Amino acid sequence: MKKLLALILTVAMLCTLGVSALAVNEDVTGEVMIYTSMYQFVIDMMDEALKKEFPNLTPGNEGSFFFYGGTGSLQTKLAGEMETGTLGCDMMLVAEPAYSLELKEGGWLEPIEVADADKILRFDYDKDGYWYPVRVCNMVLAYNPELYKAEELPQSFYDFANDPAMKGVISMGNPLTSGTTMAAVAALSDKYGYDYFTALGNNDVMIESGSTALAKLQTGECKEIMILEESVLKIRKEEGSKIACIYPTDGNIMIPSTVMTVAEDRSANMNIEACEAITNWLLTEEAQKLILEGYMHSVFAGMKEVPFDSIDTDGLIETDMGVDWERCYQDRDEIRTEFQERVTVTK
Repeated sequence: MKKLLALILTVAMLCTLGVSALAVNEDVTGEVMIYTSMYQFVIDMMDEALKKEFPNLTPGNEGSFFFYGGTGSLQTKLAGEMETGTLGCDMMLVAEPAYSLELKEGGWLEPIEVADADKILRFDYDKDGYWYPVRVCNMVLAYNPELYKAEELPQSFYDFANDPAMKGVISMGNPLTSGTTMAAVAALSDKYGYDYFTALGNNDVMIESGSTALAKLQTGECKEIMILEESVLKIRKEEGSKIACIYPTDGNIMIPSTVMTVAEDRSANMNIEACEAITNWLLTEEAQKLILEGYMHSVFAGMKEVPFDSIDTDGLIETDMGVDWERCYQDRDEIRTEFQERVTVTK
């Protein structure tokens, strides 16, 4: 009996040590608030993981580390906070690097060191450490194979806008409010000029949310839409939808979403140590697998897994149209104005 009791105590002690070992960042304390435009279900996964990884860190938003907002609403919120000289967050996970360039130039960011960034990342990052990619969205075309054959539809972004047979039956997001759509139209106008926007307008493209566009694919009101791949993959897995992606022949548009840390003297909780720890954790294989579960591509070099029902990430990188992030930032107002005048006004 004594031997059995000793064995039980030993096992209990080992289990306790094992649980303690899992909390590798238990020395990270204080409070952290993160502004993000990630989907709520991804936020929920990240929240749960962060609470396990950082058990002594206090979430800054009523039990959550995250405050959610679309790109446009977050930028409006931040613009208001900038007037006070202090932001309401410590970190940001935003849609694309152009906004990171703006915040870096404005002196709002703190550089963070990520060990071996060149080795662990397969996407560009700020060499001074002001921003790193965390997840990758992919802009594609989509259609309903139950109603139309893929070969009957445009296979490129160019034809999506220019094929007269698509007049009035195409849809896309709004670059005035969506950071990923803004990145896409910047890339397309860089490749084809602002005449691309005119073609979209002449083809009566509908400007609406991804959920509305997907619903119109289901009913046949739309034949083809420009949308993030993750939105299609999500409904394929969770709803059993047959809607499928077309990976454009003139190049898909990969959009790395960035993590940034607010400059310590301008942040909500002045907790750079915690921000650095979270940034490094986001770039681990463990965290990147959560990105895959969120139907987005991993930034992790060597990650062979892809989101549900997607295709090889490295292959997508090879066919990526590319976005000039500096132009996307510096010419943002011009691009938006040209789009609004040629697409939402010119019909």
